[in-house]
This record gives sequence, structure tokens and C-alpha cells, in this order.
Amino acid sequence: MKKLSLTALLCGAIALSAIAQTTNYNSRVQALNKNIYSKLYDAKANLYLETTDAATNKGNHSFLWPLTALLQAANEMEALEPKKQYIAPVMKAIDQYYTDRAPAPAYQAMVVKEKTDPRFYDDNEWIAIALMDAYARTHKKEYLETSKMIYRFLLTGYNQVGGGGFYWEEGNLKSKNTCSNGPGIIVALRLYQATKQKAYLDTAIKVYNWTKKNLLAPEGVYYDALKVPSLKIDSAFYTYNAGTMLQSGVILYNITKDKKYLTDARNVAAASEKVFFRDGKLPGNYWFNAVLVRGVIELYKVDRDKKQLQFIVDDAEHVWKEERDEQNMLGKRKIKSLIDQAAMMETYARLQKLLSK
Repeated sequence: MKKLSLTALLCGAIALSAIAQTTNYNSRVQALNKNIYSKLYDAKANLYLETTDAATNKGNHSFLWPLTALLQAANEMEALEPKKQYIAPVMKAIDQYYTDRAPAPAYQAMVVKEKTDPRFYDDNEWIAIALMDAYARTHKKEYLETSKMIYRFLLTGYNQVGGGGFYWEEGNLKSKNTCSNGPGIIVALRLYQATKQKAYLDTAIKVYNWTKKNLLAPEGVYYDALKVPSLKIDSAFYTYNAGTMLQSGVILYNITKDKKYLTDARNVAAASEKVFFRDGKLPGNYWFNAVLVRGVIELYKVDRDKKQLQFIVDDAEHVWKEERDEQNMLGKRKIKSLIDQAAMMETYARLQKLLSK
């Protein structure tokens, strides 16, 4: 068995090495970034556009969600080029979504001066995750303080209905979603790693256990949501839900050294490839897939099994080769979106960093 395992590892390493030698992921990142700032950026307002089509945008600037994707991509770009400032313009835009309304300050879904809009726990969590990644790299206090603010807002969406867990949307008490609980765990874990305050770790473990108990599917990936108060399951599978729980398991293992979390993570990673990777590609939502990429790479940092990476590399190659137009814009539809460009920028930046080591 050891011989077979080593052979598999060798094959994976050879395949990945070949891709690394022939692929300049950074050139793709730069091409996508150039397109964002030439086609999807309103420089006068320092805001971004949802899509390349004015009619689709309906005169509005982007929702917050695509900006959270761009923020994470910006951090990965700065990790490659530490002297560049990719995060600053994105945060300047995100700050225009900030509202201090009760019960706690946070960012709403649309630009405040344009519309009063709901606040989503997951939107805010994605911001905190990106900023905590940036804080680990730069130690800029404002990144930590903003993430703490978001955590305080997150706690306003937690209660014991359904046994625990975070709601998805402020004031909407109809569901507790993996997409708000998985990233919430990561926010708490990153804050714990930065501060060593046990309350953050306690929250993370409590929410991790609740999510695993209520939303882990027999297939090994995660259901989308628990409806409340009926406690019925929304049984849809999405790659980002697997990704956050995979990454959470690895980080929990890194902190606690309890191997049950690493076993959980490995199981989710294997199930994700089996459930989602079909005909050489992942499902069509690039950003959902980028969140899965984060989890797979987090596991790779522990296991160092390059074979685990192959399916995300293959998907990234498929997107570039098969779903790119003549202007280096990505997406199957004629109208291109900010979130798609940002998601693939993040993915290619992560692969550049990983495969150039």
C-alpha cells in the first residue's frame, strides 16, 4: 500500500510540476485586474460595477458581495507583490457600505448613500476573513479592528433556535445557512489566532459542532441550510459550503492538534472532488469554487499531498482555456460579472503562490 501511495503522490507531483512550468498565473491575474479597472470601476465614485452591462446594473453600483470577492483577491495579489496596494481601493469602496445602525455596526448590501438595504452576515464574514488574512501578513491594526467589529455584528445573529447557529440575513429568521456558519467559524478562528482570546475559539467550536451535526450530508459535503422553525433541510450542495467547513476543520486541527478535525477536513476534501468535479471541471459559479480552493489549499499545507490539488488546478485551466473571451474576460455569458473576474483572480493568485514555492 505504501508503494501505491508513493506512486500516486509522484504522479500528482509530476502533473502539477508540468503545469507550474508552463503556466504564468500572475499574467492572468494582471490581465483580469486590468479589465476590472477598465470595465468595472467607477473611478469618480471609487465604486465598482456589478457587470459589464449598464442595463443589467440598472444604474446601481455593485452589491457588496462581489466586493468581498475582490477584497480577497486583492489580498492574494498583495501576497505576491507586497509593495503594491491592491486592498486600499477596495476597502475605500466597501467603506461606503458601512452603517452604524442598531444593534451593531456592519456593512449593508448596497451603497448607503444610494439605498438603505439589508445586512447579510455572510457578506460581512467574507470581509473579515479577507482582512484577517491581510492582518496575518501585514499586522495592520485597522484590519483587526474591523474584523472584531464584524464579529460583534455576527453575534447579533446567533441564538438557540434550531439548537444554535447563525442566521443568514439580519432580521430574516427563516434559515440558518452553512454559508453564514462556515465562514463565521473561520472569522472566529482567525481572531483567536491573532489575539489568543478563548472566547473566539469557544464560539468557533460551538458553531462548527452545530453545523456538522445539522448540515453534514451523507455524501460528505454540506447541505445549504436549516429552515427554522420547521427544521427542514435545504438539501442543495454548493462548493463554497464544502470549502468553508473544510478550511475550518484544518484550522481547528492546527490550533487544537485534535486529529478528529483533520479527519473531518480530509473527508470533506475527498467528498468535494467526488461530488463536484465532473468532466474535468467544477460547477459554474467561479466564486463558490474559489472558496473551495481556499479549503483545499489549507489542507495541502498540512498534508503536502499534491494529488489533492489536481482537480482545482484542472478546473482553473478549464476556465481559462474554455470560458475566456478575446478580451480576457471570464464567464460563459456575454455579459461579464465582477464577481467572476475577482474569483478567478483569487484562484490564479493562490496557485501562483503555491506552485512557485
